[in-house]
Amino acid sequence: MSLLRRIEQGKDSNDDGGRQPDGSRLGSLQARRVAPPRGDAQRDTYSDLKSRVQNRLLAELDPSLDITEVETVRNTIRELFEQILSEESIVLSRQEKHRLFEQIAAEILGFGPLQPLLGNNTITEVMVNGAKNIYIEQKGKIKRAQVSFESDEHVMRIIDRIVSPLGRRIDESSPYVDARLPDGSRVNAVIPPISLVGPVITIRKFSEDPITAEQLLGFGTITPEPLQFLKAAVEARVNMVVSGGTGSGKTTFLNVLSQFIPSDERIITVENAAELQLRQDHVVTLESRPANIEGRGEVTIRDLVVNTLRMRPDRIIVGEIRGAEAIDMLQAMNTGHDGSLTTAHSNGPRDTISRIETMALMAGMELPIRAIREQISSAVDIIVHLERFRDGSRKVVSITEVVGMEGDIITMTDLFVFEQTGIEEGKILGGVRSTGLRPNILDRIEAAGIHLPPSLFSRRRQR
Repeated sequence: MSLLRRIEQGKDSNDDGGRQPDGSRLGSLQARRVAPPRGDAQRDTYSDLKSRVQNRLLAELDPSLDITEVETVRNTIRELFEQILSEESIVLSRQEKHRLFEQIAAEILGFGPLQPLLGNNTITEVMVNGAKNIYIEQKGKIKRAQVSFESDEHVMRIIDRIVSPLGRRIDESSPYVDARLPDGSRVNAVIPPISLVGPVITIRKFSEDPITAEQLLGFGTITPEPLQFLKAAVEARVNMVVSGGTGSGKTTFLNVLSQFIPSDERIITVENAAELQLRQDHVVTLESRPANIEGRGEVTIRDLVVNTLRMRPDRIIVGEIRGAEAIDMLQAMNTGHDGSLTTAHSNGPRDTISRIETMALMAGMELPIRAIREQISSAVDIIVHLERFRDGSRKVVSITEVVGMEGDIITMTDLFVFEQTGIEEGKILGGVRSTGLRPNILDRIEAAGIHLPPSLFSRRRQR
């Protein structure tokens, strides 16, 4: 990939295009060497110094450099950086020099002021509310970051850098977009005129190494007994919906469940922006596509779900159902594609059922409510609901079995529920306990050759 486009996007908003004060463009390196000094660096503001060094550096970089060879480009930038500081007699401490270099390198190779935040593994979310207001989520708490952009135009260049490689666009005619970073982190961007505070970026970060079941146990998200049950249910090809509110950890939990899928099965994932991190070898990842500038070429989640049925899937995983694709997902679950997984926004297991009903009605097929409910009761076996608590922790609060129909009502049974035992130093204590009820799908699990101890479903109070 040519460096030319990245250079143009990464230029500082105060870029003078490499022109001298008299309006003439800088020429060769020798011409720049004889140019009069720009003044004492100590009298310049840090921003002015960064702008001046960055503009010279961008002017001297070879546009044909391959940006994918990060270390090579970084070493080239460092050599030119040292040369420019020497030529302009700019004296900086080692710490100042390192800071200046890292910020300039981030503008060219990364995502500008966001780069150090994205590189911090303790930060789980980055929220840009215009050029000067950047917030982060760290350990479940939101706080202000000590970085900022120089202008709204600077934010727009970073947004363009994120979405352009994915073939997506954002402008006044299409002022919001879903995208992803190279590491799979989810990105949503909204720009004026629908945003009144300037360009807004929301980045949900994902670890390079997917979170494991053992880590969830360590975080207190779930306890061993319900996790053992869910592992057996996935292996026995039970259909599951992971539900919860925004930021409750649905996608992370779905990733963990997917780790229990046997490696000899063909898995097809369908997402708006590919973010699932499956480790099996036989995985096909499909991603929806918005319409182009002429209004053509749109590929919806529903289109992809329908297409997966022709791709001989053993498992279908839909990152999130949020519309008419719900009816196709239900039909897939009811036509031999057992073991399918998906997520849905909701406030609880019963609300999850209601939302799936509503989304199925969005398909416009004019099905009676009873027919849709029969589809749901037949297709969905388990609903795992998560919540984000006020201390910032994310926990499984219920594992519910969809039992069947009684009249026009879908019947459900809580198998495991979260029981809070107290609060210590602001942290919520407790765990997921069994309700003492034996699941109906236990027969299917045993038929798959998986035997769970009866004690797994005995009611024990959490300590």
